[in-house]
Amino acid sequence: MRSEGRMLSLGPRFWGEFSSFLVSWFNKGRFVVSLFQVPVKMPLKKVNLGSRVQEIVEEEEEEPSLLDLPELALERILERLSPAGLCSMAGVCSSLRDRCRSDHLWEKHLKQKWGRVIGESAYKEWQWHIASSKMSSLLDQRNQKGFMGSLISMWPFCWFKPKCESRSKPTTCLPVDSIMALYLSLESGKFWFPAQVYNRENGHVGFMLSCYDAQLSYDSKTDTFQARYSPFARQTIEQSIHWERLRAPPVDTPAHVLHTSDCLSDLKPGDHIEIQWRRSKEFPYGWWYAVVGHQELCDGNQNRCRCRHDGTHLVIDLVGSRGCRFKDILNTCFICLHEILLTDTVVLEFSQYTPGSRWRQTIINRKDHREVGNEADGFYGGIRKLCKAEEISKWKQLWPNQIVD
Repeated sequence: MRSEGRMLSLGPRFWGEFSSFLVSWFNKGRFVVSLFQVPVKMPLKKVNLGSRVQEIVEEEEEEPSLLDLPELALERILERLSPAGLCSMAGVCSSLRDRCRSDHLWEKHLKQKWGRVIGESAYKEWQWHIASSKMSSLLDQRNQKGFMGSLISMWPFCWFKPKCESRSKPTTCLPVDSIMALYLSLESGKFWFPAQVYNRENGHVGFMLSCYDAQLSYDSKTDTFQARYSPFARQTIEQSIHWERLRAPPVDTPAHVLHTSDCLSDLKPGDHIEIQWRRSKEFPYGWWYAVVGHQELCDGNQNRCRCRHDGTHLVIDLVGSRGCRFKDILNTCFICLHEILLTDTVVLEFSQYTPGSRWRQTIINRKDHREVGNEADGFYGGIRKLCKAEEISKWKQLWPNQIVD
C-alpha cells in the first residue's frame, strides 16, 4: 500500500509521460513477454570448490509485472494502445485479456474509425447476425496477411492461450456481442453492413448528386469498400469506394418505403433539401440533393416573394393603414387567397442539370404531398430539410465539374 501510494503521488504528468513511453515501446515490438509472465525459478548452477561440488540455489527474485502498476496507470496505458496493441496485449495473460476486450476501450476506436459510416441500421444488422448464430463465418482467417492477419488471428480468444497460463486451463471466447467483436468483424470485411453511397457506380452521370443504400464490406489492404446495390431484377457491385463517399443513413427509412416529410410547411426559397426518387415503383429510392427555388411568376425579391409569405400580411398592413376602404380590403383578400394557393406549391431545383432539362425542376404540393411522378420521369417521394452545415457542405464538395445534360 505504501509503495502504491508513493507511485500515485508522482502525479498525472509523470504517469502520462510514463504511459506514453510504454505504449511507444510496446507498439515498436520491444515488449518482452516474460516481463508479464509468472516468474520462473532460476536454474541450478554447479560450483566446483576443489574436490567438492556444491549445488547452490540462487535466490529467487520476482520480476516486475505490468499488473503491479496502480489501477489508474494501467488503465491509462491500455487506453492509449492501438487496436493491434490491445489484441497483442490480450495474449499475455488472462487478467490482461479480460481488460483488453472491455467495451469502454473499444468504444473509442469504433467511434474514431467507424462512427461516420455506422448508424442504427448497421447496429441492428449486427444484432441480427448475433441472434442468427452466424458469427462463426464472419472472421475466416484465410488469406489474411500483414497487420490484419495478426489482428484477426487474435479473435476469438478461444483460439489461443496466453503464454503464461497452463495448458490444462480452459480458455474463454470473446463474447460475440462485445464491441471488440464488432470492430474486428468490420475490419476483416466479413461483416457486410448497411450504409449509403454518394454518386453510386463510380460517379455515373445518371446518379450525380444522389445517395443510395447499399451493403458494404471493408478491404483493409486497400482501405476501400465494396458495395452491393439491389435494384429491381439485377444486383450491382461496385469496387474501390473511398471513405468520403460513404455516410450512415440520416433517417431510419428503408429504401423501399416512402419517407414521412415533416418539413413541408417550413420550406422556402434557398433551403437545401434531399428528396427520395426512384426510376419505377419496383426500384428502391435514392436520396437526391436539391434547392428550393422561386415560382415562375416570382421575381425573387424578398419583399414581394410569393413563395415565402402566405399573403395575410397584406391584409394586416391594409387594415392598419388610415383611410382604407372596404373595397380595398376585399380586393386584398382575393389577392391573399391567390397567394395562399400559390405558396402551397414548392419548386425544387436540381441545378446539376442544364436549364430546360426534364430533370432540372419538379413541383410538389406542400399541403398534400405523397409520391408523385410517372414511369417516364420517375417518382418523387419524401423530403428531408438539411439544417446542418456539414451536410450541405458535403453535397457541394460532390458537385460535378460540368453541368449534366
